[in-house]
Amino acid sequence: MCLCECDHCICVSHTGKENTVLRAKVRAHKVSVIPNAVDAYNFTPDPSKRDPNVITIVIVSRLVYRKGVDLMAAVIADMCPRYPKLRFIIGGDGPKMWLLQEVRERKGFQHCVTLLGSLKHSEVRDTLVKGDIFLNTSLTEAYCMAIVEAASCGLKVVSTKVGGIPEVLPANMIYLTEPNVNSIVNGIELAMDDLKKGCILCPYECNRMIRKMYNWMDIARRTEIVYNKILLNKNKPLGQQLRSYLSSGVWPFLLVISLMYLLLQLAERIYKRKHIDIAKDLKL
Repeated sequence: MCLCECDHCICVSHTGKENTVLRAKVRAHKVSVIPNAVDAYNFTPDPSKRDPNVITIVIVSRLVYRKGVDLMAAVIADMCPRYPKLRFIIGGDGPKMWLLQEVRERKGFQHCVTLLGSLKHSEVRDTLVKGDIFLNTSLTEAYCMAIVEAASCGLKVVSTKVGGIPEVLPANMIYLTEPNVNSIVNGIELAMDDLKKGCILCPYECNRMIRKMYNWMDIARRTEIVYNKILLNKNKPLGQQLRSYLSSGVWPFLLVISLMYLLLQLAERIYKRKHIDIAKDLKL
């Protein structure tokens, strides 16, 4: 309903655009796809921080149902007994933290599962560089910043194939799995085999690739193009706006829009537009 009268929408993935067009009934030409950016200079690799004697899997996530914490716990319970040299480092907090704590205590995994709790953003990079593999078990995701930051730090990424995640990284940087335990375990085992064989990209090459794909200057330039296009639009009369809101099917909302319009007209009478200082454009 809120998107009926918007001038333009920006989605972070093509999957997000499809959902916006189909569910919100926004016309496709009014939706652009511009991904999030990451400062790859703040997420640089440091292979010296890894423990060469074990394979370390890092998870940095909010511990909520949508992030697949149930899958995460099941994967840990399945793999730790079978791989003595496997270690999990988990950063993040949330209502599902108790599940990971329970698995660790009941199974006696204190030696191989480290729960860091809530992390500051400045601490994420120092946690990521300790790992060989990054695991993401999300059940839904429009775009996953965590896997981009992990790839920038040179980690192999294993992630569930949901939402816009398949669009984020090239095939040689990610192992995509179905959102079930067996598929995720198979993806991790494949990544572990490639690590043992040395079939991996150079961590610094990964960082350079991410720097090119998701840099802030490019994302800002593309966003500015959308803003400049919107500036050319003219204000619609009230009748045309109300017809746009009719497509939402929520007819009482038309009364709210009409009331807001009347209030704006009253404000215009009391506080004249000509008496308001207009901010000047800043030329960079």
